[in-house]
Amino acid sequence: MPTVLFLTGAPVSGKSTLARLLVEERPPALLLDIDALRDQLGGWRADPGAAGEHARRLALVLSGEQLRQDADVVVPQFVRRPELIEQFRDLATATGSRFVLVALVSSPEEAAARFRARSGSKDPLHRNAAFLQDSADAKPVEELYADMLSMLAGFPEAIYVESVPGDIEGTLASLREVAR
Repeated sequence: MPTVLFLTGAPVSGKSTLARLLVEERPPALLLDIDALRDQLGGWRADPGAAGEHARRLALVLSGEQLRQDADVVVPQFVRRPELIEQFRDLATATGSRFVLVALVSSPEEAAARFRARSGSKDPLHRNAAFLQDSADAKPVEELYADMLSMLAGFPEAIYVESVPGDIEGTLASLREVAR
């Protein structure tokens, strides 16, 4: 049975790195990074909100096709609102797939410290996240983290995995355990 593994967590919690490692272990699993998909849309910086909505719609279409091919989808995505999780959960149900919701957690302070430490990254996704975080109406990372945890309280199926700084292998082992 194919699986949708929705992996959420604060910015810089290791979602993308862990998702990439999991996908390598589950061929032909699809790593569906919605932020990377958004960044592929022309002119996305002019209206990040609209581009994000468009990328989420595309992600659901791609995921549906992947699941119908009996292959897994891993979605590393920070979320503060429940709609996207619900849409992926509904897609899993509609395609006869399993849905697993995992949240990488640490602390608000740790999340903020990791985000600040990544500010000089050469990775385009990291630079684009910094671009969004630098906007005038952006909330502090600590507040984003609290919003995420509050929203996840509405998902009793959510599994929490500690994201240990500097211990990708240990965090990956914990993630493998719950994503089987």
